[in-house]
Amino acid sequence: ADGEGDVDKNAPDAVVHDLTEQDLVNLRRTIYLTIMSSLGFEECAHKLMKLRIPDGLESELCNMLVECCCQERTYLRYYGLLGQRFCLVARKWQEAFDAAFYEQYATVHRLETNKLRNCAKFFAHLLHSDALPWTCLEYVKLNEEDTTSSSRIFIKILCQELSENLGLLRLKERLNDPVMAQIFAGLFPKENPRNTRFAINFFTSIGLGGLTDGLRTHLKNAPKMIMKQAAMEQMAAGGGPGAAADSSSDSSSSSSSDSSSDSDSSSSSSSSSSSDSD
Repeated sequence: ADGEGDVDKNAPDAVVHDLTEQDLVNLRRTIYLTIMSSLGFEECAHKLMKLRIPDGLESELCNMLVECCCQERTYLRYYGLLGQRFCLVARKWQEAFDAAFYEQYATVHRLETNKLRNCAKFFAHLLHSDALPWTCLEYVKLNEEDTTSSSRIFIKILCQELSENLGLLRLKERLNDPVMAQIFAGLFPKENPRNTRFAINFFTSIGLGGLTDGLRTHLKNAPKMIMKQAAMEQMAAGGGPGAAADSSSDSSSSSSSDSSSDSDSSSSSSSSSSSDSD
C-alpha cells in the first residue's frame, strides 16, 4: 500500500512537466499557423494578441516571427509591420525583440545568405520605423576580430536598408547623436586606429562613406591627440606637487648624509693626527 502511495505521489510531477512541454509546443504551433494563415498583419496581430501569451514567453513569438521571416524566399514587409505593431503595443515586446536581435546577430554565421538578408531587413524595418530602440546596435562591434563574413553582410544590409528608408542625411544625424555616442561606439570605433580604418573602409565599400566623416576627422587628429596626451602625462610625472615634495625630501636627506660624512671624516682626521703625535 505504501509503495502504491509513493507511485501516486510522484506521478503528478512527471505529468505536469510533460504537459508544460506540450503546452509550449502547442503555443509555438499556434503562433506559426496564425502567422502563416493570416491575410494581413493587422489580422495576424489581432489573433496573436488574443492568445494572451504568458509573461516571460514573449521570446517565443518574437523568435517564431523572425524564423518565419527568414524562411521566405524574399523579404516580405508583412513581417516587419507585424513586429512593428507588437513593439508599439508594450515595452515588453521591444525588450523581447531587442533580445532576439542580440541572439540573431550572435548566431548569424549559422544562417544561409538568403535567411541572413531577410533577417537584416526585418530588423532594419523595426529600426527605421522607431519601433525598436536603436540601443540594440550596441551589440555590434565593427572590427576585424569581432566580425565574420556573415556578420559583415548582416551589418551591410542593415545599414543599406536604413539609408534607403531614412536617407543618408537623416541616418547620419541619428548615428551622430551625441546622446547615443556610447551606444554606437562599437559601430564607429575610435579607441584603436586600426579598427577606425577598418570601419572607414567597410562603410566606404558598401556605398555609405558619408557616415565616416567623424571617423576620418578622428583618425586625422589622432597623432596630435596622442602627442598631446603624452606631453600631459610627462608633465604630470615630472612637475606635480608630489614630485616636488619628493625632490625636496631627497635633497634634504642628501644634505644630512653629506654633513654626517663630513663630520665622520673630520673625526677620523683628528684621531689619526692624535695617533701621529703619540
